[in-house]
Amino acid sequence: MSGLISAGFGRFTHAVVRAMPASYAERALRSGAAQVDAVRAQQEHDHYVGVLQNRLGLQVLELPSDDSLPDCVFVEDAAVVCGDTALITRPGAESRRGETKAMKNALTKLGLNIVEMTDESATLDGGDVLFTGQEFFVGLSKRTNQRGAEILADTFKDYAVSTVPVKHGLHLKSFCSMAGPGLIAIGSSESAQKALKTMQQMSDHKYDKLTLPDDAAANCVYMNLPGKGHVLLHCTPEEYPESAKVFEKLKEHMLIPVPNMEGAKVDGALTCCSVLINKPAMV
Repeated sequence: MSGLISAGFGRFTHAVVRAMPASYAERALRSGAAQVDAVRAQQEHDHYVGVLQNRLGLQVLELPSDDSLPDCVFVEDAAVVCGDTALITRPGAESRRGETKAMKNALTKLGLNIVEMTDESATLDGGDVLFTGQEFFVGLSKRTNQRGAEILADTFKDYAVSTVPVKHGLHLKSFCSMAGPGLIAIGSSESAQKALKTMQQMSDHKYDKLTLPDDAAANCVYMNLPGKGHVLLHCTPEEYPESAKVFEKLKEHMLIPVPNMEGAKVDGALTCCSVLINKPAMV
């Protein structure tokens, strides 16, 4: 399977992240009523950024926080980057639309081709976009609509784009992500399995699956880095002990558990906090 995937799948050189605003703990959007521990949330975010920068050697570009945008740390929703093109999204929550400005400026400085979603009938959160290396799956959720998916398809014409209804959970990637070339990590709930079945039926490609007992644990960050090979940032055993055991079966991966206890309280996941980019050095 992996031979069919584009050779660059999972190759990244840069990560765009954003500093956590002081308003995050109190005002970030959430579906539950859990209280966020602001100090611990900051520690988790610092740890995440440290792994990208110090352990994995990515060039990290950190955007400044903005207290008027409590969710701005979740940069994934503001842009979808594939190759040298960046689609600046139109987030589904109106309170988050201001987040795209800083992202657009950063990606412009990195020399990417910028496409902006300006159609006011369209909504798209990056958390609903799963790129497999072969094609895109776009979750139709509370935050992303059909028009948003159509604009993504127009932007990335080299790839097939299929839509997947998201009935439970905030985003498509709330219960799935890529765990390697041709390998989809998927939660074991009925709704997650139903979504996977939809993806399999719509795709011309065959994917292997890694089924996790916990839906939230199926959100992980895969990279293929020079000198390090397959790298996977995944949930910690403290949060999801049974799911962590499943990740440990991936013997060819460098496994890095990353805590997300506080982020989860505001529906955040590991992929949410970075936009990963591959910009090989200019020769």
